[in-house]
Amino acid sequence: MINSKQRAYLKGLANKLNPSLQIGKEGLTENILKELDIQLEQKELIKISVLENSPVLVDEVVEDILSSTQAEFVQKIGSKLVIYRESKENKKIQL
Repeated sequence: MINSKQRAYLKGLANKLNPSLQIGKEGLTENILKELDIQLEQKELIKISVLENSPVLVDEVVEDILSSTQAEFVQKIGSKLVIYRESKENKKIQL
């Protein structure tokens, strides 16, 4: 569990990130969850964009993503959300 100071630090890092994954008209699929898992292991901090044509809303998809990937919620701004999970092999972010 990350605390408020760590969350603020991660928000600052996420400012510079472009969305590395998009959830589109197919919604949250098994392939997207696998890709999320891979990206979290490589990058630790990722930004996800939920497109307008997606059948799911950002608020609905957050819990599914967090429970499936064991990641931490950092922030949600509009249709974008940022999640963090400490990498086992490629630790880059020091909290």
